[in-house]
Amino acid sequence: MFNILLCGVGGQGTVLASKMLANCAVNRGETAHTAETIGMAQRGGSVVSHVRIGSDAFSPLIPKGCADTVIAFEPAECVRVLPYLKNGGRILVNTLPVKPTTDTLAKTSYDAQQMLAFLKEQGVDYRPVDGAAIIRALGGAKSLNVALLGAASAMGMVPCSLDEMETVIRTAMKPQFCEQNLKALRLGAALIAE
Repeated sequence: MFNILLCGVGGQGTVLASKMLANCAVNRGETAHTAETIGMAQRGGSVVSHVRIGSDAFSPLIPKGCADTVIAFEPAECVRVLPYLKNGGRILVNTLPVKPTTDTLAKTSYDAQQMLAFLKEQGVDYRPVDGAAIIRALGGAKSLNVALLGAASAMGMVPCSLDEMETVIRTAMKPQFCEQNLKALRLGAALIAE
C-alpha cells in the first residue's frame, strides 16, 4: 500500500491532483481510495486530500504517522500535516506561500521561510520546489498542482510515472486544458532533473 497526502489551500487544485493520482492507479488495475477534508472556505481554506493505493487500503483516510509522501502546495499547510508523515517518509513542498483565510482573518504575520526552517529542524526528508519560478514559466498558477505532480513523479515520490499521468491528462481533462497541463507536468519533472 502507498499513502499520499496532498495539502494546500482552496483554489490550488489539491483535489484535482489527488484524483489524477488515483486515476493513474486505477488505470493500472490497482485499488485507489481518495478523501478530502476541506477547511472553512472553498477558496482560501485548508484542504487536505488523502490518496491510498493498493489492495490493503480499506479506508480512504490516512492515519497519522502513515503517509509515505506529503505533497504540500503551501509551506504552512505542510507544517500543519507533518504528524501524518511516517518515519522515513518524504515531502515535496512548494516554497511560495499562500496565506490561508484563517491567517488573514486572525491578522497573523506569516513567514514561509520560518515554516521551511521548521521542516529542516525536524530532520524530515523534504525537497523544496520554487513555485514562483513555475508560475513565471507557465504564465500563471492554474497548473502549479500538475507541475508539483510532475516533480513528485520524477523523484519517485508517487507510484505513478510521467507517462501514466500524461494519459490521465489526455483522457480525463477537457481538451482545452490538456496542453497547458502537459507542459506543467514536464516542467515540474524537468526542475527536479536540473
